[in-house]
Amino acid sequence: VVQLVESGGGSVEAGGSLKLSCVASGDIYENSCMGWFRQTAGNEREGIALVKDTGTTLYADSVKDRFIISYDNSQKTLYLQMNSLKPEDTGMYYCTANYVCHRLTYSKGVGSWGQGTLVTVSS
Repeated sequence: VVQLVESGGGSVEAGGSLKLSCVASGDIYENSCMGWFRQTAGNEREGIALVKDTGTTLYADSVKDRFIISYDNSQKTLYLQMNSLKPEDTGMYYCTANYVCHRLTYSKGVGSWGQGTLVTVSS
């Protein structure tokens, strides 16, 4: 079982930046992915970005060229650098570990999840 603790959320104006962090404790499986998902009220979680232990990344079209996902293996910490933020980026951001790598679709019951960190972008 992996425990995940997110931090770094907050309120920012459109065009601003935030960096989310997620500290992992426990076993991270080889060939699995860590990633970030976003959820807004009344909607299912949507995949934002995934990173594999090889460094391979996958981004949602909506954040490509604005967000950067990275993983520091020595610190067991996942990051999401969010630039040029838009109001539509507002939501609860969840970190996941031991997730599948081939799709950003949310699959309930797959992977381990943190409690989330709230990002609010005002126009």
